[in-house]
Amino acid sequence: MIVRAIEAIGRMFVEPMEELGRVTHIGGRGLLNLFIPPIRIRHTIAQLEFIGVQSLPIIILTSFFTGGVFTLQSFKAFQLFGAQGLVGGTVGVALTRELAPTLTGLLVAGRAGSAMAAEIGAMRVSEQIDALDAMAIDPINYLVKPRIIAATLAAPLLTAVFDLIGIFGSYVVAIYTLRMSYPDFMIRLDDWVDWDDIWGGLFKAAVFGLIIGVVACYKGFYTKGGAVGVGKSTTSSVVVSSVMILVSNYFIARYILP
Repeated sequence: MIVRAIEAIGRMFVEPMEELGRVTHIGGRGLLNLFIPPIRIRHTIAQLEFIGVQSLPIIILTSFFTGGVFTLQSFKAFQLFGAQGLVGGTVGVALTRELAPTLTGLLVAGRAGSAMAAEIGAMRVSEQIDALDAMAIDPINYLVKPRIIAATLAAPLLTAVFDLIGIFGSYVVAIYTLRMSYPDFMIRLDDWVDWDDIWGGLFKAAVFGLIIGVVACYKGFYTKGGAVGVGKSTTSSVVVSSVMILVSNYFIARYILP
């Protein structure tokens, strides 16, 4: 009984360290392979199309209504103090600094991250990754590197689209629903939102894209247990990526981009 309790306690400490070591291994080798040929340009472009272009519809829809609903709620709050003119600037800063990169990261993790984990996981359980090893093809270079590059590049681009469409949605609601005047909305937006806010949001998005790529590839690469294992890896990829995005967002906002 005591031995089993000691074993259970030991696993509580050992298993997280094993997970950390595997993530570091996958992420480190994936980043180091950026400088090792072949470049896999075709694979990277295919992943960019999958992660970026195919995510545009959900990004556009989400960003428009995010900007719109945030405008509605902030207008009600500012109306209590007769400060409705602050809506444009408030929405612009909130979108560019926080909402756009964070929501984009969560959406990409749910849509593309889960798919990448499932695809690589299926290759693992069907022994296709072992076949790549047998043919002297580095699976990290062939499978992981293009996905990490594509996720890191696609996330900032999608965030830029989120910024534009979100502000447009805010503009439409403010002008045509809440009947704000054009100068009241645009002057504050122009005064408050600067390039530091935009570049800060894009930097966050790049970090989130890197997290999504590494976590998805890691979960897929170490899948075991057949079809059930693929499902677990897919779910775990979304959960871990989402949590890491939210946690890293705090530390970036607190220490890197105050």
